[in-house]
Amino acid sequence: MHRWDLSPFSVTPAASLLARCVSKDILSQGEIDSASSRLSPVFSNQLHEAEQRIRTQRQLDQLQLEMDLLKMEKKTADVTNSFYLSRRFQMLQMFCSHLQGLLKEQNSLRQRLMKPLGRTNLPVQAHLQRFVVDVVKMLLDFIQTLEEKLTSVRCSPSAIDRLAQLNTSLAQLLAHVADVESLSNQVLQRKEAHSSKQSDSSAG
Repeated sequence: MHRWDLSPFSVTPAASLLARCVSKDILSQGEIDSASSRLSPVFSNQLHEAEQRIRTQRQLDQLQLEMDLLKMEKKTADVTNSFYLSRRFQMLQMFCSHLQGLLKEQNSLRQRLMKPLGRTNLPVQAHLQRFVVDVVKMLLDFIQTLEEKLTSVRCSPSAIDRLAQLNTSLAQLLAHVADVESLSNQVLQRKEAHSSKQSDSSAG
């Protein structure tokens, strides 16, 4: 490897220029080696440190790229790995069995509800069947009357509304009483005044 190379993966512009000069016989490899050997130690150390920093940075970039690839593989492993797939398949099977059990229970419940709750033919003796019919009619009448009563109760005003109406009526009645009392006082005053005028006129 050439000592002018900054990394094993790339060629610097200076090294490329020197390589062209050597290929065109402008410079020889010996002249380049002798010139590089005559460099001051300070310059050589700085160049070496720069090369080390560049190599280290590229190694870090390579490691970062590998770490990103590993993270991506880890994310995709949740879907493609057989371990995770087997666990998810087991959970899916459990869920399917639970759904099947619910469907079976629903079917059995539906069949039970479709069956009649009582017998179609009531075991009633012949001489009592007329009373059973009367009782059924009375029951229907009772249900109808009860519905009418409930409807009337729902539609009727509540006790609070009735109390408010009573208070309003009482206030109106008191107002009318006060008006009547004032009118009666006015009538009495006018009557007294009229009688006093008549007495004065008769005395004169």
